[in-house]
Amino acid sequence: MRLEQKLKTFGGVPLTHGTLLSILDEYRSPNDKIVRMIDEGLLLPIKKGLYAVSPEITGIPLSLSLVANLLYGPSYVSMDYALHHYGIIPERVVEITSMTTRRGKMYDLMVGRFSYTHSPPEFYATGIDRLENPDKTGFLMASPEKALCDKLVFTRNLNIKSRDALEGLLFDDLRIEEDSLARFDTRVIDACIAARIKSDMLRALLQLVNRMQREVSWPS
Repeated sequence: MRLEQKLKTFGGVPLTHGTLLSILDEYRSPNDKIVRMIDEGLLLPIKKGLYAVSPEITGIPLSLSLVANLLYGPSYVSMDYALHHYGIIPERVVEITSMTTRRGKMYDLMVGRFSYTHSPPEFYATGIDRLENPDKTGFLMASPEKALCDKLVFTRNLNIKSRDALEGLLFDDLRIEEDSLARFDTRVIDACIAARIKSDMLRALLQLVNRMQREVSWPS
C-alpha cells in the first residue's frame, strides 16, 4: 500500500510518533522521512511526538476539539469554544478552551491555540458529553449548560452579585439569546451548584433559566 494511502486510513485521528514509526518500518531512517513528510505538507506537527495527517490527504478537516482532548488530559472542551460550537454565543472563537483536573496550561501551536483551565474533580465530573465528528471520531465537550457554568465559575475576577449584573453579562456582553437559555437542562446546573463553587452565582443562573423557560412561548 502506498504511503499516502496508509496515511489516509487514519482520517482525522492524530498519530503518535510510535504509530508513524510502525508504518515507516521499511525506511532506513524513518525519523528523517517524518521530517520530509512535514516539509512536503503530508503531516501537520501538533506537538513533539504528535502529528495529524494533512486534510488535503484525508479529505477530512482536522478536529481541533479532538486534538485538544489528546494534547493534554484528562480534559474536555468547554467555555467559549464550546459555547460557540453550540451557537450560544455568536462571536467566532479562535482559542480552543478546555477544562482539566490538572494544572492550567497553554499551547500556541501551528494548528491553533489551546488553553486549559484547572477544575476541581467534584466540579469537573458533571455535564461532559461525547460528540462525534462527521468521520465518526469522537471527542469530549461540555454540555451547553456546563460550558456556561464553567465560564461563570472559572473566569478570573468575575463576581456577579445581582440579577441585573448577570443578565448584563449574558445578554449584553456574551450576546446569548434568551431562547438558548430556555433550552437548558436545569439538572446540569443543579449538579454544578452541588459542587459548592461560586454556588450563589450558579443559583442566580438557575433562577434565570427557570424564568426563561416559563416566559418563552415555543412554536406548536
